[in-house]
Amino acid sequence: MDIIDGSFIERIDRTATIASFRFNVGEKIDFIPGQHLEVIFDKEKKELRHFLSFSSSSDRDYIEITKRLSDSPFSNCLRDLKRGDRVSFKGPLGNCVLDQSYKNITFLIGGIGITPVVSIVEYIVDRDLDIRVNLLYSNRSIDEIAFKDRFDSFKKRDNINVIYAVTDGSAKESGYYNGRIDKSLIEREVSNIKESLSYIFGPPKMVAAMKDLLLELGLSDNKIKTESFWGY
Repeated sequence: MDIIDGSFIERIDRTATIASFRFNVGEKIDFIPGQHLEVIFDKEKKELRHFLSFSSSSDRDYIEITKRLSDSPFSNCLRDLKRGDRVSFKGPLGNCVLDQSYKNITFLIGGIGITPVVSIVEYIVDRDLDIRVNLLYSNRSIDEIAFKDRFDSFKKRDNINVIYAVTDGSAKESGYYNGRIDKSLIEREVSNIKESLSYIFGPPKMVAAMKDLLLELGLSDNKIKTESFWGY
């Protein structure tokens, strides 16, 4: 797999701790929405290489990656980027991707697990695909909802339903759900869950709990795609 160089364009803050980074690449990376790539600041140092999901549609003329920033050397390299700085990428990687043969898809998402969902849903919007989307997106507080402005614009479309689950109990408006994603929320928001292809992205414990919940609701294992996001 070839390594491709990219030139840094801009940083977009999504929350107080999550930021997106956009790059121009000389050779277009042909990826399927939902895939990820390896971001490489120094190929000889493991701590300066990291796997991150694309958080933009493959139809865009840039690539975007998103990370919850920490005090790690890798996060510090992202923070220090200046316009025109060169970064290397290896990919695309991963099989937990958009399957256009399904006309109903459901996302059960926690925290930073939202990044590949942005790529998938943005692609559906870009291509005006006839796919019904239900997104149930869980965070501790309203302030921690990454990409909220983008999903608020997406859910104006008839085929996209977005519900924000907030676990600190602060949600008072419509479009929010106080508490974790649970059976009652899924049954209320997703009428065709057994026919839907379901994606679960998030912390490992959340992914395991959501998969058990879908199996309890009668989904077959082959209609559940999962990916755990470690180290966030």
